[in-house]
Amino acid sequence: MSPSALQSVARATGLLARIALWVAAIGLVAMTAMIACQVFWRYVLNDSIIWTEPASVMVMGWFIFLGAAVGIREGYHLSFDVLLYFLPDSVVPWLHSLSDIAVGAFGLGMIWFGTELAVKTGGNMIPSLGISGAFDFLPIVAGGVLVVLFSAERIVRRAAGLQTARFGEEAEID
Repeated sequence: MSPSALQSVARATGLLARIALWVAAIGLVAMTAMIACQVFWRYVLNDSIIWTEPASVMVMGWFIFLGAAVGIREGYHLSFDVLLYFLPDSVVPWLHSLSDIAVGAFGLGMIWFGTELAVKTGGNMIPSLGISGAFDFLPIVAGGVLVVLFSAERIVRRAAGLQTARFGEEAEID
């Protein structure tokens, strides 16, 4: 892949990561507002809004999985890096790539099993929202797609000698 093609891909995935992060941030604010409304209605007005709890849980799934995928792109996912400080520098990129392959495989599992769950619950309705139960599992599938995409991007960037966000390197989110 040519350097200009890699830059184009990096710009596209960077834009996708920004959009995902904005959606996650909006979801966090929306969930907080829904819970605040529920508390106000319950304890001040002595009533209850029936849709806020399932809606806030659904929104929480979106901001968790989208935010986690962006964290993977930027190199903030959980890792155990102590061994990397003792190994030769030539081995470290290989282990980073192995880590990205493992994370990408986890993303494939999210897509596969999230889709299975969505299909199995597609006929169920969430009573207070009036929508299919499959909507509860769409964030897992969408997050899995982004995890696979961002993991693959990190592997390709590393193979091309470009920076990733690991070990204090500046993340190129373009």
